[in-house]
Amino acid sequence: VQLQASGGGLVQPGGSLRLSCAASGFSLDGYPVGWFRQAPGKGREAVGCISTSPSDGSPYYADAVRGRFTVSRDNSRNTVYLQMNSLKPEDTAVYYCATRLKSAWCDLYTDNYGMDYWGRGTQVTVSS
Repeated sequence: VQLQASGGGLVQPGGSLRLSCAASGFSLDGYPVGWFRQAPGKGREAVGCISTSPSDGSPYYADAVRGRFTVSRDNSRNTVYLQMNSLKPEDTAVYYCATRLKSAWCDLYTDNYGMDYWGRGTQVTVSS
């Protein structure tokens, strides 16, 4: 069972990147997936979360990224994406994806959406 974020890199301010969260050993379509980031010297920050169905109002976004970032899922590829547009230097961080193996829904009452299984991160650097 493995979860891996990829697609990071160096991008100029105002640019775009698309991160992928791929699962192996299990199917993501039965679980929610959250995206998080951690900048140097700072704590982990929730970015967004997508449940198994939009019936709960997901995807959800942190205020800092709402309107610029989009979370989507492609169950045929067993992958969840984080499309990041209008990137800013303050978006620089290691980005992680995670899932919640005991529920189909993002938990809005915790600071990590209730996620309990974490993948390896990918570095995103926004700089000119």
